Amino acid sequence: MSSLAARIATPEVRTSAFYLTKFGPPGAIAAYFGIWLSDKGLSATEIGLVNAIPVALTLLLAITIGRIADRASDWRKVIIIGAFVSGLAPLGLLAADGFFTILAVWTVFALAQSATGPISDAAAVRMTRRRGTDFGRIRAMGTVGYMLSLPLTGQMVGAFGGALFVPVLAALSILRAGASLLLPRFRAPPEPSASLDIAEPLASRLSQLLRFWFVLPILGYAIVHGTHLMLHAFAAFVWKEAGIAPATIGWLLVLGAASEVLVMLSFNHAARRYGARHLIAIAAAVSALRWCAMAFNPPVTVLVGLQALHGITFGLSTLGVVHFIADWTAEDMAAEAQSFASVLHMAMSVASVAGFGLLFSIVGERAFLAAGAICAVALALVVVSVALRPVSRREVHR
Repeated sequence: MSSLAARIATPEVRTSAFYLTKFGPPGAIAAYFGIWLSDKGLSATEIGLVNAIPVALTLLLAITIGRIADRASDWRKVIIIGAFVSGLAPLGLLAADGFFTILAVWTVFALAQSATGPISDAAAVRMTRRRGTDFGRIRAMGTVGYMLSLPLTGQMVGAFGGALFVPVLAALSILRAGASLLLPRFRAPPEPSASLDIAEPLASRLSQLLRFWFVLPILGYAIVHGTHLMLHAFAAFVWKEAGIAPATIGWLLVLGAASEVLVMLSFNHAARRYGARHLIAIAAAVSALRWCAMAFNPPVTVLVGLQALHGITFGLSTLGVVHFIADWTAEDMAAEAQSFASVLHMAMSVASVAGFGLLFSIVGERAFLAAGAICAVALALVVVSVALRPVSRREVHR
């Protein structure tokens, strides 16, 4: 096999190819799904239910699905099943008409997509750790795919009409399903587990980790990420009301995503110097400052700087929590533990968006101050965790 062919066939490249397609469908959804639902005649209440019910089911089932994935011979099998279920489900939207049929099809799609997302993160980070490579570079490809699918969907729908949204979503979902077949085997060969800290071996059951020092940083991460969903839901509206041109808003969003990619590509450098909880704390502190600055209707020049912080607030916290969980858990519970973090994240996201929407209707952009305040709370949670159990060499990857 040639040197180039050998490099292309590596587990990292094959997993990166999957991640490049993993966030393609979410990008299409962010670009046009709400408009498509409205065009189909659904009321605001019905649109809310279509978005909320799959989230509720994911909250109930994600940890169980993660546990099932851990019991499989390899996580790859469950990821492929989820990719194909979510890949074929959008085809049902081509014939779906009316609230209940759309809800049924969308629930299948969204549950399969959301519940298997944490499993691929858990699997990929284990594989890269075993091989001494960088999960951040793989995860960055997911953001690149998201950045590509947003304008692609907008251009296709703009050129050919809203009826093309479902075919675009279906094509991106089927592409992701096909890419899942490229995934390598993720699990390590069976062997006695080694630990950097003999006094406390890696946990093999979630119940062993439900302690304050472990749960608090994950809850802090969930709070920080919940405020980012608030940003996606309201920032464009706030900026438009402030007189910023739609094209400029688009570039601000692109800048945030590009910053995220850069931080993920360079994550290993930070992880060699700081513990995972330190990185989550940095993300929480910067998030608090970012949202407080957003509350004072800053000009575009300041927004450029604030959006450039997105890589720290979103990217650093994302990779920080994935590594924190991997630092303290054995492979036989990797997906379950990552799904636990995902459940907390989704719950906090729903609460953040609902609470911010209520505050925004009362005080306008000053509602961002509340987002800053709860990120300060997230920082405090991580600080308490470090006080309860100081960061050990297990969390610093030299």
